[in-house]
Order: sequence, then C-alpha cells, then structure tokens
Amino acid sequence: TGVPRCGASLHEPNKALRIELNANASCIWQIQRNANQTIRLVFSYFKFAPSSSCESESIKVFDGPSIDSPLLGQVCDGTDAVPVLESSSDSLTFLITTNPEAFTRNFFVYYYFFSPGSKTENCGGQLTGPNGTFSSPNYPAPYPQFRHCVWHIQAPKNSKINLQFQDFFLELDRNCQLDFTAVYDGPTTDSGLLGKVCGRAQPTFESSSNTMTVVLSTDDTNSYRGFSAQYSSVPLPGPTEPNTTLTCSPYSMRIVLSKSYLASLGFKEADLQLNDPSCRPVVTDSVIFSFPLASCGTIKKDEGDSITYTNSISLAPAGSAITRQRSTEIIAQCRMKNNETREVIYTTTSNAIQKLTARGRYNITMAFYESDSFSKPIQYSPYYVDLNQTLFAEATLHSTDPNLQVFIDTCTASPQPDFGSLTYDLIRSGCNKDDTVVTYPAFENHGRFKFRAFRFLRSFPSVYLQCDIVICDSNNTNSRCARGCISRQKRAISPYTWRTNTVVGPIRLKRDLRAAEHSESLTDVEAEKTANLQQYNFYTLAFVVLISNILIVVAVTLKHHKHQVGHSYQNVQSP
Repeated sequence: TGVPRCGASLHEPNKALRIELNANASCIWQIQRNANQTIRLVFSYFKFAPSSSCESESIKVFDGPSIDSPLLGQVCDGTDAVPVLESSSDSLTFLITTNPEAFTRNFFVYYYFFSPGSKTENCGGQLTGPNGTFSSPNYPAPYPQFRHCVWHIQAPKNSKINLQFQDFFLELDRNCQLDFTAVYDGPTTDSGLLGKVCGRAQPTFESSSNTMTVVLSTDDTNSYRGFSAQYSSVPLPGPTEPNTTLTCSPYSMRIVLSKSYLASLGFKEADLQLNDPSCRPVVTDSVIFSFPLASCGTIKKDEGDSITYTNSISLAPAGSAITRQRSTEIIAQCRMKNNETREVIYTTTSNAIQKLTARGRYNITMAFYESDSFSKPIQYSPYYVDLNQTLFAEATLHSTDPNLQVFIDTCTASPQPDFGSLTYDLIRSGCNKDDTVVTYPAFENHGRFKFRAFRFLRSFPSVYLQCDIVICDSNNTNSRCARGCISRQKRAISPYTWRTNTVVGPIRLKRDLRAAEHSESLTDVEAEKTANLQQYNFYTLAFVVLISNILIVVAVTLKHHKHQVGHSYQNVQSP
C-alpha cells in the first residue's frame, strides 16, 4: 500500500492501508479531500497485543481534520464487531496507540468517499416476518465495488432466526479483509458478532433472539456473484424469557441477562463484572456481555474431545467493602465440540452459582494458492492445472483465539465429490502417503501443504480433496497436533480431539481444457464447409452430457450422401 509506517496525510478518493506497529507507538492518519462527500472507514482486520485494555491500546477515530475533533468511535482488543465508521464531512482522523508490550500489531483498514442517499447506497433494508429471502446487489451478476449493505431482520417475538446462505461467493483472502459478510446477533452491529465470512462457502447462523443484522462490505478489487440467503424463525423454548442466555461462535461469547432476573437478586447493572473488570456490558432492554473468546479474562482448557472457554460474572454490590447478601456468580462456558452444528444450552444452580454451557463449532475454510507465499488464493473453479504442477493448499481457522493450532490429520483425493469407493490418500493420520506431499510447519491459525498434480485413470476428469482438520490448544504439548505423524493405526483420528472435515475442488488438467476448445473449433469449421453443399441431407442430434455438475450441450452433425458413409463419434468434454 506504500503508506508511511507511522501516520500519514491521505488525499486519495479511496485507499487501503496495511499497518504494522510495535510497542509504544502513537500514530495519526488524517484523511481529507475537498469532495463535498463523506468518508466511510472500515477496520476489516485488527490484531492488538494479547489481553491489552482499551485504556492502554486502541484506535480512536475523530470526526474531523484532527484529534481535537469529536470522537466518532474507538476500536480495541475487546471490540466484538467489524468496525465501520462514517464521517459527517469530508475529513476524518484516526489515532493508533500501543502499549509497551513487545508484540507486532497488525491492522488492515480501507476508506472511500461516498455520497449519502445516492443510488449507489441503495442496498440492504428491513426484513420482517417469520421467513424471507435476500441477496447481494446484482446477484447472480458480480456485486458492485465500495458497497456497504445492511439488512436488519426481525422475526416474531419469542422466536430465534436461522440464516442460511444457499449460494455464497465473495473474494477470498486470509482474514476476510477485502470483501466480507458479517452477521450480528441482534438488531444492530453492536449486538455481538456471530461470524465474518468470505470466499466460497455455505455458512449458516442462528440468533439468540428474534433479531439479526447482516452486513455486506466490498472494496474496489475483485467482484464475484455474491450471495443468495434465506432465513426462517424457530420458536424459543419455554413460555417466558429466560433469565440468562449464552451464545457461542468461533469469534465470541455473548451472555444476556434479563433485568428482571437481576432485580430479583437485588442487583443492578453496575454490580456486574467479568473476570476482567474493564470489560463492561452493553445495557439495552437486557444486560449484554459480548467479547472475543480469548479476552476479558477468559480461561481456555483443552479437554481432549473439546476445547472450552470459561468466564464468570460476579454479582456483588459496587462501592461497598462488605455485604450481607448472598454472593452470586454466573459461570459461562463455551464448549467447542467435535462437529457440533446446533447450540445446546443448559443451566445448573448450586450455592448461588449458576452455570451456563453452550456448544459451538469452529469455522474452517480451505483454498488453493498460487505459490508458497500463500498470499494469492485461487478464486476460480474448476482449478485448471498442468500434470505434475505443484499445488499449494491451506486450511484456515477463523477465530479470535490466537493460541489455537491447525493440524491436517488426513487428506484424501477422489474423482467424485461424494468420495465413493475410489479414493487416494495424500495424508493419513498426519503421515505423508504421497511422495510429492510436503507439509509446512504450523503457522498461526493455518495448516498448509503442497503436492504435485495427478489424474485418476479410467478417464475421470476431476480431482476433489477432503481433509480432516484437527484444532488444538497450541500450548498443550500432549495434544494430537503435537504428536504429528502416527505411523501405526492407533486410532487414525483420535475420538478425543476436536476435528472437522472440509472439501475443496474440482481440480482438472489444462490439456483437457485445450482439447475441448480444439474440438469445438474443428466442429465450427466443419459446419461452415458443409453449409455450402446443397446435395447433402443433414440431420442434427442434440444430446446433453452432465460431467462434474456442468451441463454441456453437444451438437453432432450426421451427414448422409447418396451412398451412405459410416461415421464414428467421439465424446467431447467441455470445461
């Protein structure tokens, strides 16, 4: 991006900034342009020092040309959202400060000028009723650049919302920094992030109440067909509002307490605190704590068959050294369980301790990349390659917990997307089974390997990969990830490890693509020649061939002369 390391004065109509800062930084970026427009600023990725507080380390955004302008918003380690801020004029300033901890902070932010109320801003909207559908602008054509669309979904009272993306294709990058969809568990983007998604996927989300917010944000680089989504409502259990609820996602923990419940215990909102007292709740009709999984004093534990995140809310009257009330504690635990797809909540109460446990699952995506730098993902499908070409694959865990490790336990190839009887092992039980496979050391939240392209015999055109991905606590030296290759069949995948699987493909050979194009070219030339021969009779037979989910219509011309001439027909495969 060519931006100075610490601060800059920016005058371009739009720009993306990749910022890297160390300890004790205090840097100011000023955006200003005489355009009679306002500025939209998107912090699509931020990584502060672990467990830093908003007081010691943050991004502050000011609505004007200097840090003396009114404060527009603040971003810090506990921010449970993808912050999008808009100025009221054609100038905006943001300040990033870091604490003395030795740690490399990374930020990705982009901005652009826009005119509020213009046609280009006409997207998103209000969705009400028990079910409905919506899609990205221009779907299924590519979505436009520099769009910020917000859909507010409201289902009937005493229900929750199930959201399913039936088709989803956005630009893919490692941290969903460029184009992304963010889903929030409530009526606004302050309600707690359920997840942020990009690339190709079919994600599903579930709210804890009858409201949900969906955001689509795009930049000016690559555009794809976007998404088509539908939502439905499901009645909440029980005839009355629960006293407390807990929702877990790969990114955050969200605890909602009813005011009536707190009043019945004789407490107010000011009496509540998490393990880290600096993490404060948002008070609306309820009291809501929403924070990233690995923050606010959360304790993580690898329990073999799952990874748990535990925090507690202490209820003690504020400003008093003593109390004669019975102390109360609410323990909230997110259990990231093997292949869990639906949330289960249960509550136990004993000796004024209330425990809530919710199950969730991690979000894993897998993609091919152009090189071993793993910076440019392959955006098209099928992926056409040369025989023996080196292919680079990466599995990415999307989570706010920086201390998780991704391990590729098993990766199997098949010519069929349903992985029937014909399969070929690339990796099995952490061991490389193919001579060309090379696995890379664990890196942050990525698992990586490379191999050389091959084809299946018997004229199968496609190759699909299905990989079993294991997630471990990187600090656990006895985890499945730390054990690496298990050469003997001692439980190929331990039942005591969190795992999931993901499928990527198809891969096809370029020579098949060239052969198909050449066949089509010859067919066109032959058709042009025969059009001038009036003494021939022509019959056309059209047939439909379905190969790897692609519908191909091939026209075969049968020619008959006065004396019958035999013909041989060849199947034509089109990409």
